[in-house]
Amino acid sequence: MGKKRKQQQRVEANVTANQPKQEAVTLADQLGGDVLAKLKAAKQDLTAKEQAAEEERQAKLAFERKQREKNKSFEELLNEYGDKGTKF
Repeated sequence: MGKKRKQQQRVEANVTANQPKQEAVTLADQLGGDVLAKLKAAKQDLTAKEQAAEEERQAKLAFERKQREKNKSFEELLNEYGDKGTKF
């Protein structure tokens, strides 16, 4: 029994030693060129949409900030700025 186990371990060691010599197959290699191109195009579209949504969100926040400032009452303005302004 001891000899068979040693032989099996040697065979397994030889099999694992030969595997790294083979070149590694990547996902890009397995996919076809057209599928890879479609995935890259979809990624670019998604990033463009995300960027546009972020810019729109920033513009909306700026507009809301401006509207809040515009609609402040005299009391709110006085509390915020106090006597910092110049006298005319």
